[in-house]
Amino acid sequence: MNVSRRLPPLRLLSVFETVQRAGSPKSAAGELNVSLSAVSQSLRQLEEHIGTALFDRSTRPARLTAAGEILLKAVLENRARLTEALDDIRALGEMGGASVRVACTIGFATHWLMPRLEAFYVDHPDVAVNVETTPQEVPRLGPGTDIAMRYGDGHWDDGTVELLFHEEVEPVCAPAIAERIARDGGSLASAFLIHVDFSDPRWITWTDYLSATSQQAAGSAKGLRFSNYVQAAQAALSGHGVMLGWRAITGENVKKGLLVPAGLPPLQPGNAYYAVRSHRSRNGETASLVVDWLKDAARRERS
Repeated sequence: MNVSRRLPPLRLLSVFETVQRAGSPKSAAGELNVSLSAVSQSLRQLEEHIGTALFDRSTRPARLTAAGEILLKAVLENRARLTEALDDIRALGEMGGASVRVACTIGFATHWLMPRLEAFYVDHPDVAVNVETTPQEVPRLGPGTDIAMRYGDGHWDDGTVELLFHEEVEPVCAPAIAERIARDGGSLASAFLIHVDFSDPRWITWTDYLSATSQQAAGSAKGLRFSNYVQAAQAALSGHGVMLGWRAITGENVKKGLLVPAGLPPLQPGNAYYAVRSHRSRNGETASLVVDWLKDAARRERS
């Protein structure tokens, strides 16, 4: 197998990726608005350029060979990077001055940041805060991002780090569940625990909480598991069990009485929420205004 080190034309890679995404050369031809023979020719040209077969045509439908799997993975990864780069480039061209871009997790945006922006706009109607959500627990400060809201120890050197607020974790549940727990003398035996499966070791799990507070959960409290906090919060609101309420995320529902403390002791983690202002921001003055306002809002709520 003689594999060329020269990169193939992007047009051929695009056809290759479209065939895999569409499921067949015929479907790809319709999506690309070209003939089926043109798609087949492009695939053959790509294989000739690389020097090896990308499809096992002895099967119906044709399957990718090992080489094809390797190439597809590289194409998809680099497409994602290119898309991210183009988003950053577009952000660089957005209106400066009275506009800032804030990166944070979807849970933080939904439950803490967005509810407070309405009051911010009352005080500063001329400032636009553009929120971008990310699956990363420590959002990056890429080009065009002025502020990253992060949970951690505050030891980052890619921006100016300012404490937003200390977090507090407390078991919360729907009012009816809390009443049942109280009737059982504060025992979790009659309530399901709602777990969120995080890979980030900074997040407190039920095992961490029970150990730190010397509490116990009976076998009936093994509970329900979710992959993200938003789903877990919805399960708690629906009365399916007790969840560890991070004040930044469940605090608004507690204020409204939709969730209530389960009568168990709160726990303050060693980490906190921080606002990190980018050193590269073109809107430093406006970013400082936004961060200062959010810090004051957090301080008022906890005083």
